[in-house]
Amino acid sequence: MRLVQTAAEVVRETGAWRKDGERIVLVPTMGWFHEGHLALMRLAKSLGSRTIVSLFVNPIQFGPREDLAAYPRDLDRDRRMAEDEGVDILFAPAVEEMFEPQFQTRVSLGAISQGLCGADRPGHFDGVATIVTKLFHLTSPDVAVFGEKDLQQLALIRRMVRDLNFNIEIVGHPIIREPDGLAMSSRNSYLNEAERRTALCLSQAIGRARETVRQSGNAVPVESLIADAVDFIAAHAGCQVDYVSIVDRWSLAPSTAIDRDSVMALAVKINGRVRLIDNGLLLPEAGR
Repeated sequence: MRLVQTAAEVVRETGAWRKDGERIVLVPTMGWFHEGHLALMRLAKSLGSRTIVSLFVNPIQFGPREDLAAYPRDLDRDRRMAEDEGVDILFAPAVEEMFEPQFQTRVSLGAISQGLCGADRPGHFDGVATIVTKLFHLTSPDVAVFGEKDLQQLALIRRMVRDLNFNIEIVGHPIIREPDGLAMSSRNSYLNEAERRTALCLSQAIGRARETVRQSGNAVPVESLIADAVDFIAAHAGCQVDYVSIVDRWSLAPSTAIDRDSVMALAVKINGRVRLIDNGLLLPEAGR
């Protein structure tokens, strides 16, 4: 595996691959790898002949009150893990390499970026769309792999690819969970033992909603599912609900009734300092 840290070098390397007829698969990440990231890499390996993983903690997707400075980083650790997975290139540029001092351009989406996490994080998805566009431009992949835990990000990237006519296939990987159900996240490292137990209420709330739908034959009102999830999470000490929504998995439009594409998506702050997200289909068998 090669560690590449400049835009010019990654363009040169991926350009040579393309001339040789290689099928290039990109996995964009912010590092601090866990099993969820490694699963994305394994899927990428199965989808093409060359795999490139980007590692970049993107400053323009963090708000002024968010955890940019505290975000966990360990390039040597991540490099070893990516190499063990057979990645061909780990692209880990410095901030100055990706954004020169007078950088002024943003890629912005409309309604799909406004609700859910976008409501609480103004500008976040402009930052995501901008860096992903730059990565697509620099690496020219045939396929890009994203995790389904970031539901809104995945839907937004799919919309952007269609709108801007990128010739790139976007593939989502199902959420990877700990044995107790907690969705894997780099931010889980911020949690102490008690907070981690409390954080299980996210996946448990989705499980409760699924069971209610199963027992009701899909007839349960969307509003009652949301209200139950909010009450359940709020009953856990230290939990502050940012949002609980039920939306279409593709468009993110609010669901008016439960169908095969209805997803419960939620964001919760643990003790006011660690913001976690999770989501799940409410008819998981039908939605496959």
